[in-house]
Amino acid sequence: MEEEIESKLEVKEEVKERSEKKLFIPGEAIASGPTYLPGDNTMRDGKDIIALKFGFSQIEDRLVKIIPLSGPYIPRRGNIIIGKIIDMYSNGWILDINSPYDAFLSVVECKGFIPKKDIETHYNLGDFLICQIFSVKSTSADLTMKDRGLHRVEEGIILEINSNKVPRVIGKQGSMIQLIKDSTGCDIAVGQNGIIWIKGGSIEKELIAKEAILKITEKSIKEGLTEEIEKFLKSTQK
Repeated sequence: MEEEIESKLEVKEEVKERSEKKLFIPGEAIASGPTYLPGDNTMRDGKDIIALKFGFSQIEDRLVKIIPLSGPYIPRRGNIIIGKIIDMYSNGWILDINSPYDAFLSVVECKGFIPKKDIETHYNLGDFLICQIFSVKSTSADLTMKDRGLHRVEEGIILEINSNKVPRVIGKQGSMIQLIKDSTGCDIAVGQNGIIWIKGGSIEKELIAKEAILKITEKSIKEGLTEEIEKFLKSTQK
């Protein structure tokens, strides 16, 4: 009976240890055994799940992933992104989405009916749009703005970070970005492509939120980062 309890405790400790985020290099084993399944940026090699990119491990239930620390943004269906209009046609707009891919927003994927003659008055060159990717092709992505919360960005600050740092900026279950929102009172939209929109009641609040986000990206692998950001935000309220 005691041996059985000890065995179960050992398994729990192993799962806990494997669940903690750690840095891995390509080719390094993250987990071993048939219990685990390869996810993003990992593959199975015999019994092991190995990393394909340099980054943090993330284990959710049985799925093993690597969150890369570098590399370009690769569009994925369902991602919420922020893009800049760089060209336009009679049937839609081309957006720079901080990726090797350009993206296309068709007029039919916007809310309401937009006559072709009014396309420039609806969205124009240089506008930033919060969109969702609904289709990915070999060299491009298609966007939609039909869902709630998707709109043109007006006023505020646009900030660009490495897209691989987005999970760290958002935090577990949105905890990190919520901390910044609560402290500064800013509305913040974080695109999966690394483009962030910050809109606050004053430029001072927006700049504090921006500085907090940049601190997170600069120290993304540091332990105790949440406490450090919380301390920084409290210091700005004095």
